Amino acid sequence: MTESTTNVDVVIVGAGFAGMYQLKRMRDAGFSAIVIEAGDGVGGTWYWNRYPGARCDILTVDYSYSWDPELETEWTWSERYATQPEILEYANFVADKHDLRRDIRFDTRVESASWDDGANRWTVSTSAGDIIAKHYVMATGCLSVPKVPDVPGAGRFQGEVYMTGSWPHEDVDFTGKRVAVIGTGSSGIQSIPIIAEQAAQLTVFQRTPNFSIPAHHGPIAEDRLVEYRKDPAAYRAEAKVSRIGVPFVPISEISALEVSHDERIAAYEETWERGELGHLSPYSDLGINAEANDTMRQFIHGKIRDIVDDPTVAETLCPTNHYFATKRPCLDTGYYETYNRDNVRLINLQSDPIATITETGIDTSESMEFDAIVFATGFDAMTGAIVGVDITGRGGESLRDAWAEGPMTYLGLMTVGFPNLYIITGPGSPSVLSNMMVSIEQHVDWISDLIEHMRSEGLDSIEPTQLAQERWVQHSNDIANLTLLPTANSWYMGANVPGKPSVFLPYPGGVGAYRAICDEVVANGYFGFALSGADGTSTNDGVIRGVKPDVATLLAAIAELELPAIETMSVADARAFMQASAELRPPGPDVGEIVDGMLQGADGDLAYRLYRPTSDGPHPVAVYFHGGGWVLGSQESDDPMCRDLCVRSNAVIVSVNYRHAPEARFPAAADDGLAAVQWVAANADELGVRADLLAVAGWSAGANVAAVTSQQAKLAGGPAIIGQVLLNPATDCDFSRPSYTENADGYVLTTALMHWFWDHYCDVDQRSDPKASPLRAPDLSGLPRAMIVTCEFDPLRDEGDAYARALAAAGVPVEHLQAQGQTHTSTGAVDVLITPTATREAMGNALRGMFGANVHA
Repeated sequence: MTESTTNVDVVIVGAGFAGMYQLKRMRDAGFSAIVIEAGDGVGGTWYWNRYPGARCDILTVDYSYSWDPELETEWTWSERYATQPEILEYANFVADKHDLRRDIRFDTRVESASWDDGANRWTVSTSAGDIIAKHYVMATGCLSVPKVPDVPGAGRFQGEVYMTGSWPHEDVDFTGKRVAVIGTGSSGIQSIPIIAEQAAQLTVFQRTPNFSIPAHHGPIAEDRLVEYRKDPAAYRAEAKVSRIGVPFVPISEISALEVSHDERIAAYEETWERGELGHLSPYSDLGINAEANDTMRQFIHGKIRDIVDDPTVAETLCPTNHYFATKRPCLDTGYYETYNRDNVRLINLQSDPIATITETGIDTSESMEFDAIVFATGFDAMTGAIVGVDITGRGGESLRDAWAEGPMTYLGLMTVGFPNLYIITGPGSPSVLSNMMVSIEQHVDWISDLIEHMRSEGLDSIEPTQLAQERWVQHSNDIANLTLLPTANSWYMGANVPGKPSVFLPYPGGVGAYRAICDEVVANGYFGFALSGADGTSTNDGVIRGVKPDVATLLAAIAELELPAIETMSVADARAFMQASAELRPPGPDVGEIVDGMLQGADGDLAYRLYRPTSDGPHPVAVYFHGGGWVLGSQESDDPMCRDLCVRSNAVIVSVNYRHAPEARFPAAADDGLAAVQWVAANADELGVRADLLAVAGWSAGANVAAVTSQQAKLAGGPAIIGQVLLNPATDCDFSRPSYTENADGYVLTTALMHWFWDHYCDVDQRSDPKASPLRAPDLSGLPRAMIVTCEFDPLRDEGDAYARALAAAGVPVEHLQAQGQTHTSTGAVDVLITPTATREAMGNALRGMFGANVHA
């Protein structure tokens, strides 16, 4: 410790809008705090980004603080999208009003930060000395580190060189000069029209065209301010729970493909004329459906062709390698019109790449001389400012190394191994997919409340648990993967920085949903965190959003219907209800042939439905038993699932309608299962299948029948079954397992419903019979190899896991897939849910593996 060492409660890096508000909250709570700022003024992004045309792309009435109600009347924005100078003036106004500068160390850079496990303190080394602090807040912003231009010869040019992300503070005059602009992202699109007005000649070097719509600058329209003026507090409150942090943005439930061409064009024209990022999706599926998105993409292509006179230039400006809004769309002022100027030229780097920058200009297939080069090459977004500092956490681990394969955070706020390190709008939070001001305030408030909580509880440190962090990253990726966002090589994916891991960085679930999650974490005692104090460490481990996002959406939609519970119905009503529900589902993929027939069961005929692949036979065959708790269902009830399994396995699927309870109680279903496989094996030639390649499969109670059938066939000496694929099998009558409590309700199949099923099917004193509970068989050896799927949010999970372990212990080859985030019914939702697709694919592959190389390709 040196004489220049300072001790404070909180050290904050960055004096932008995040750092300023964080300082205000800490002061108000009675903490000592210091802000470290590399520049000589406040404003963050708006301090550094002074390039011509720099503006906000969120209406400035929305892109402003809400925590000081007096600002609503003390400050009036001159335009709907304020320019950089006006936004910086606003930042300075706030700093002066709240006397923030006295706790900001300007012209100071953070050189390193290290955590001391023994002292529970951070040592932050800066160019002006060390700071010791209990809490370390990174308020460095998502777009604060300009990307080093990855252009050959970038350092050779002897003329004027500028970067849009670190523009000089003095005026730059391009009058009469030959100027090159490299890059057509947001900063390029904003600056190019202004530079073109000054320069004698402007040459734009474009690697990838971006979508842009006109900003229609000027005063904010009166109709846009109606809700705000009516009740500013309510307006701000609405922003906090909205999808992107902009209030009163309608969310459409209509597909772009459901309306006529003329209706779509009218909606897109309105979007074009409105010019707001919050109103870019007049239809529900532009972000998730490529065909729907292409209607908007082609509309904007048409606009570009209408505006730009030269057809070749217009086509070069039309984005074709990514879908609309998979990169952040730009707002412009006359951008496309600029290419109609005689002094502007566009170079397509896809067809004519830069060979090198020279001392006097740029060489492509020709040599061009310039007086100035502007690099509008973007930022090392979201992580650059964080890993750019040497941050060392618990056990000497560096954050740079911890994030080597991509950033790992919990809620985008904290990361494992780095106690009391907080990241405002970090990777894994809505950040750049939102109105940043709303997201900044939410993070600052959450962090501040946490720090106050730690003080009141006498806690020394907090960090996420490994499980919570891993599953949060997975949850964020799951949502992204349901959209078109990851299909673009965007800075959302880190794709603009060579060598940077390609992972989706922001949280795409929406501002309101994210806020609810953060609030829930707090309400549940900082769920997913380990908190340490004088009394030791308390770990509140768990997963805050474990259900896959598409499954969760479906569950929410079902809950909104307020349907009666099946276990409250009569059997007849339950069957009618299930039949009606089945008629609403998508049919599943096409197969080569579907044949309905009858087979000989244990006590009379049983209906079956056969699904045949399109390839030539004879095929392997899997006898499939449907779900429905031994009470509900038929040979048709799992139709989409059977179609899917037929296509993926390239095998014939024979779905059998075994007898149901309560009319035919135990062991009727089990006896019918054995009779069905015996009949299929005996009639293989007539069915066009191979008796030597016979497997069984089933779901839920049907998986119970399939498992029992495998055991009974072994005891009966045949037929030979080479494999069993069991999806969420009921294998035991024991309700004491944790999954019956953890997943008792809310996931379609409930614990109460399982009691209803068992009560209809089997007397209590019979349930221990292996023909009812196959897990209780005295000898599981010699059974066919198995593929067992269990789902995380299923009452039957634990008994399925137990059966997989028991088979493996008996020497049976077992592939056990534990489907994370899935429910008992989600895997069968073919063409409804996306995330269970991998499970169905694994089931199909398992059957192929069981049948071996004899399956036709």
